[in-house]
Amino acid sequence: MAIRLNIAALGGAGMTSARTRARLVERLKTQGISHAGVLAAMAEVPRHGFMDEALAHKAYDDVSLPIGFGQTISQPYIVARMTELAMGAARHDKVLEIGTGCGYQTTVLALLFKTVYSVERIGGLYKATRDRLSVLGVHNARLRHADGSKGLAEAAPYDVIIITAAAPILPEDMLPQLQVGGRLIFPVGETDQELRQIERTAEGFIETRLEKVNFVPLLPGVV
Repeated sequence: MAIRLNIAALGGAGMTSARTRARLVERLKTQGISHAGVLAAMAEVPRHGFMDEALAHKAYDDVSLPIGFGQTISQPYIVARMTELAMGAARHDKVLEIGTGCGYQTTVLALLFKTVYSVERIGGLYKATRDRLSVLGVHNARLRHADGSKGLAEAAPYDVIIITAAAPILPEDMLPQLQVGGRLIFPVGETDQELRQIERTAEGFIETRLEKVNFVPLLPGVV
């Protein structure tokens, strides 16, 4: 693991949920997740600490849940699936996440990558998540309150780019921000969405269509 989380900072629930997280990992295995590092990260990150207390009893169900501002925390399977795809990249030094949200996916990535850059367009989410990750000790995450619809060129190139909201079309502006051997993992579409992967090779780009998904839309601008 790249970092060690300060789970005790979440209080007693953060310590007693380890058994619940272990059950989550067993379910992920039955859903096809097999990468040992990804499973270990999913077992480590306390999902209940990234949502409102009123929803914490649903934290380890395999469902997306509201986090305010019209946004959601992705279901654990999708977080694990996208992270497992990310681990197939040639290097694991630097990853860009578009759509920080509550920081759950960010934290999972931070356990596996040297540095995580994450962009959030909604100011309220950005501030709350910045504070949450600081308390948890996620010191290798670099958060930005910015428009991420075209990536984050200032820190490019990246080994992996993960987009956690659905673009209507292929986000071509992000392709030059990938390292050779890097992967762009993203949902695309409006009502009929699909998870896809684009891998950059020395000769060009290889696109793979993966599975049907359901994400909030990728929007431009900041609020």
